[in-house]
Order: sequence, then C-alpha cells, then structure tokens
Amino acid sequence: MSRRGLFRAGAAGAAVATGLAAGTGSATAQYDGWLDDVPNYDGTHDYTGQDEVTVTVGAGNGLVFGPAAILIDPGTTVVWEWSGEGGAHNVVANDETFDSGETVNEAGYTFEHTFEDVSEGDTFNYLCVPHEAVGMKGAIAIGSVDDDLVTPGGG
Repeated sequence: MSRRGLFRAGAAGAAVATGLAAGTGSATAQYDGWLDDVPNYDGTHDYTGQDEVTVTVGAGNGLVFGPAAILIDPGTTVVWEWSGEGGAHNVVANDETFDSGETVNEAGYTFEHTFEDVSEGDTFNYLCVPHEAVGMKGAIAIGSVDDDLVTPGGG
C-alpha cells in the first residue's frame, strides 16, 4: 500500500473511531460540511506534484468554482481565473489567508496565492461573497486528504 493509501486508511479509521465520519461521508470529515451545498463538488481533485494549479471562477452555470476542492503540495501557487460568467465574483478565504478584493466580472481576470508556510493536512475554505448562498464555495487541502480523490483529466 502506498504512503498516501496508508495515511488515508488510517485517517478514515480514526475518523470513524471518533465519530467524525460515521455514515456522513468523507467530505464531512475533511471539510467539516463546508462543501455540502456545493453543486459541482465531486471529490477532491489531486494536483499534488504541480507547481501551479488553475481554478475557474464562474465555472459550470457561472456560480461555482471549478473544481470545488483541490489537493496541492506546500509551495504550490493557485491561480483563480474568471470565466466572465455568473456576474461579479471574488475569492475570499474564511480565515483571511487570501482575498482577491472587490468583485470582478471580467473574463480572463486572475488572482493568485502561493501556499507557503503551510503544513500537510491544512485546509483552506473559501467563497465568493455575493454568491455564497448558492453554494459558490471551494476548498484547498495541503498534502493529504480524507476524501475521494479525483484525477484531473478523468484518469
């Protein structure tokens, strides 16, 4: 079993033992229910090993981040790129780690943040302030995750 597989198996067992995941699904354990109302959440997209990752702002129907949840390594730069769909958006971390500022509706606009001085297991929840109520939220996990992993590109 790989190191990640061993970690995931151990974390899942610990979560069940403490009642965190008992019948509620792994997303609840990893993101504490943050992504429960996100319509395009389909698991955590694994971007470990990449220096830079792009997340679409205004993906799908224009009111989601695409993908909703990503897994990255410490030191990775995440670039949020606006699609121009769904109105004006911003990107704001719950813990104020990053904030793109005022809302923007211009296609091609970008905001980036490099996740330095982070630890394996850290999670950063973020949202679009004007569209939080419709589920425009995302999450970034660092290094490992207690969730179903999705390989970008459908692999």
